[in-house]
Amino acid sequence: MRQILSALLFFSLTLPAYAWNAAGHRLVAVIAWQQLTPPTREAISAALARHPDHERWLAKARSSDAIDLFAEASTWPDDIRNDPRFHDEDREAPTPPLPGFPDTGRHKRWHYVDLDAAGKVRDGELERQIERLSRLLQVKASSGGASAAGNGSQISYALPWLLHLVADIHQPLHVGQHGDEGGNKVEIENPFNKRLPFSSLHLYWDDLPGPPWLRGKRLEKNAARLLESYPKPVQGDVALWREESHRLLAVAYPKANGSLLPIISDDFHRDSRDIANRRIVEAGYRLGHRLESIFGQPVSRETQ
Repeated sequence: MRQILSALLFFSLTLPAYAWNAAGHRLVAVIAWQQLTPPTREAISAALARHPDHERWLAKARSSDAIDLFAEASTWPDDIRNDPRFHDEDREAPTPPLPGFPDTGRHKRWHYVDLDAAGKVRDGELERQIERLSRLLQVKASSGGASAAGNGSQISYALPWLLHLVADIHQPLHVGQHGDEGGNKVEIENPFNKRLPFSSLHLYWDDLPGPPWLRGKRLEKNAARLLESYPKPVQGDVALWREESHRLLAVAYPKANGSLLPIISDDFHRDSRDIANRRIVEAGYRLGHRLESIFGQPVSRETQ
């Protein structure tokens, strides 16, 4: 039995752990899309249409609807983790330049920020990159967008990253404890996943939003259900979003013991799903507000 469990653990812990899975990122994007005015939607769709991987998004989404392509673009920074055109800066030589991309790095450190017990940043660039990408998009959009030389490709590259990272910072384990790699080193038993009963805690949280193949009308229906169930959050700033996720770490680790590992109990699973759903909604509202402030008309203080 112990040998079987060890084998299962080895298999599960070698699986890649990202932030929210693809369903989570698409849900955030669909909720954000509903916060945008028609002119902002048009500007964003035009920017995404210039992205070098736009045709890939069309094929994956099996749709040319703007909302579906926007949702698919939000998963792109995770998609390139296994794309041979790109490289891991910390351990691989750069891959050849690609038209339309400022670099071919996978930028894995952009997806997270690890804090020590005192709340000091020890690793990762998540918060810093959200701010940098927001400033870049603001400058490029305000200086003429695609009509200005070089602006089009920079906006098209930065935009999917911003869609993705705003969702990432709302996943509690992406503002993680320094030392356990955001729960990737924490092994758990999950009776709610018959396909993968043993995994890392990080992977458990990533998969809470739903199956990664969720798209189209089912995706929009799930987003509508979440919007009906959770209120609009205070907008705040990136520092607030990080602090909220950091505080949630106190309830993000299971306390019950299984046969050999911490186990996901009924109560923990129910509470974790509620947290995940709420954070998805908060991320969607906040992303929509930020995109509208970049690409749309000035936002009044009443909407802050």
